[in-house]
Amino acid sequence: MEGGTEAVVSAQVVLPTFILEKRSLLEMYADFLAHPDLLLAVAAGATPQDRVIGFVEYYLTAFHEGRKGTLAKKPYNPIIGETFHCSWEVPKDRVRPKRTAVPAASGHEHPMADDPSKNYKMRFVAEQVSHHPPVSCFYCECKEKRLCVNTHVWTKSKFMGMSVGVSMIGEGVLRLLEHGEDYVFTLPSAYARSILTIPWVELGGKVSITCAKTGYSATVIFHTKPFYGGKVHRVTAEVKHNPTNTIVCKAHGEWNGTLEFTYNNGETKVIDTTMLPVYPKKIRPLEKQGPMESRPSFPLLSQLSGRGRESKGCEAAQHPRLGPFLTQDRSLRLLALPDCFLSPMTPAPRNLWQEVTRCLRLGDIDAATEQKRRLEEKQRTEERKRENLRTPWRPKYFIQEGDGWVYYNPLWKAH
Repeated sequence: MEGGTEAVVSAQVVLPTFILEKRSLLEMYADFLAHPDLLLAVAAGATPQDRVIGFVEYYLTAFHEGRKGTLAKKPYNPIIGETFHCSWEVPKDRVRPKRTAVPAASGHEHPMADDPSKNYKMRFVAEQVSHHPPVSCFYCECKEKRLCVNTHVWTKSKFMGMSVGVSMIGEGVLRLLEHGEDYVFTLPSAYARSILTIPWVELGGKVSITCAKTGYSATVIFHTKPFYGGKVHRVTAEVKHNPTNTIVCKAHGEWNGTLEFTYNNGETKVIDTTMLPVYPKKIRPLEKQGPMESRPSFPLLSQLSGRGRESKGCEAAQHPRLGPFLTQDRSLRLLALPDCFLSPMTPAPRNLWQEVTRCLRLGDIDAATEQKRRLEEKQRTEERKRENLRTPWRPKYFIQEGDGWVYYNPLWKAH
């Protein structure tokens, strides 16, 4: 599914510099798979009702991992043709069907079986397939469980006073080949609030999950904070069997906190998203990557300079002199980022973005801006050449089908 909260605040607009995060949007999409055991468990459900509820449970826990720290972060906008690859190893004994108690584990635990044969392997690839509009695609699969997800999405943003709203246009499909079921899902909008002071992100809007074969559907509502009072990050959900008009599950809580599920048989379950085990991404060695890939590599400037996990006293409100960070039209320059705003927990992409990241590490904002400009200008030059030659861009891994995009060799076609 589509990457982490930051993944949904990347858009083709000039945002305040302290929203910048030193990695690509394509990598952030992989954050949706931080708990692959929950996704794989969907296929283990004994009935269609178990499987749809299992997917809703996974969906509601998929957004929090991309949100690190207290400040909103904006990833690099991917360059057309940019790709990101990774995989996860999931111990088979951790893949449990719906309603089984979630194992109590630290959110920093890295589950891994010593014997590779005792693991399921999930592979992930993302690619930027279009520049106008900015369309990103990603695909993941587990061959052994005969499960895959194909998603395409592009962002449409607008300014709203002190906020930026980003709509996610597109959809994803979870395919359970063992059961012949397709679950079509959409994604919430995101809002970057207080963008000129201390920016923070919330999700908002109604999304849907539907399975035409079984007649089950779910409605998920991400509630934005009221202007006065109220809680932040609230979410509610309802799972329904449409042929009988029966509600089989309800859920409420915070998408980055505790979620409570109530089933139609009276059972309940609580999931604390902060306590779910996080599975690390496995990434190919740098020498085996192509020039258009991005991967975690460099430490952050805040780490190199000896700062701790949180740099108190360095928040945006304490930087009133924004003159050096303004462009001619008085908008904040995207890369003019004081290093104290960089996320101390987030790795930086290499290869494609390595020069931009290197300059940011050194605190050389002008050089970083120039390196970023060169990447963007190269993209524009190549786009003009293709237009003059009337040669459309051909993505490497995805094929356009109607209004959507599909992985070129998906599991459902290979088997």
